[in-house]
Amino acid sequence: MDGGQAFRWRLNESGSWTGIWGQNLVEVCLQGERLEWRRPKQVSVNREEVLRYFAFDPPYEEIIDELPWRSDRFLANAMERFHGLRILRQPLGEALFAFLLSTVKSIPQIKELCELTAKKYGEEIVPGIYALPTWERLARVSEKELRALKLGYRAKYVTQTARMLAEEPDFFSEVEEATYEQARGKLMKLPGVGGKVADCALLFGAGKREAFPVDTWIAKVMASGYGLKDWRLEQVAAFGRAHFGRFAGLAQQFLFSAVREKQQGTKA
Repeated sequence: MDGGQAFRWRLNESGSWTGIWGQNLVEVCLQGERLEWRRPKQVSVNREEVLRYFAFDPPYEEIIDELPWRSDRFLANAMERFHGLRILRQPLGEALFAFLLSTVKSIPQIKELCELTAKKYGEEIVPGIYALPTWERLARVSEKELRALKLGYRAKYVTQTARMLAEEPDFFSEVEEATYEQARGKLMKLPGVGGKVADCALLFGAGKREAFPVDTWIAKVMASGYGLKDWRLEQVAAFGRAHFGRFAGLAQQFLFSAVREKQQGTKA
């Protein structure tokens, strides 16, 4: 929940996590291999929605078995270290918004921008806690106002994207129903959406598990571990989809988590 997939989770002193997606607000904790959760009485989220968000799919072990860990020691090591890692199923609109903010931003900074935007323009779920605003709401916000929230040059992309989406009310459902390639191309027509942002939105928000986002960390892993030095990011992404198969996005998350842990350990 703090690994760069979603940005509206916080760790509590008790060891539990509190998170928001859509109009949902829940607190969760692990007791052994059992996920326990609770919600405020004002929130109507049900068990099925929680299970869906955390991707508690019966075929998880089949997905793991399909990844090429038997012949890929880098992937095998990462999978062993992060056993049980899953891809969260976020609302596509929220994933797109968060990753539009991600350019040259760290995870804590993206979290801060999401919170500032939610408090300013989102609906209150319970006292003091707000949902992210819809794209329809953002379409009525000026670039100048968003810049005042520390969005910087990203404010331009958010306002332009919001206005385009306002003219295409079926945009997100069309993306979810399209093939991966079609969906990626459709997203990349939006202002500020390049290959990496599109792949993140598709992987974490549209259930396109073949998406293989490539940021600087993944590029380094693929260069050192797979011999892809000096490859363009689009070439690395294509290699990832071909090498790891239809669940390439999960493989990417294993590798990303491993390199992020190593980097944090180096800094420490």
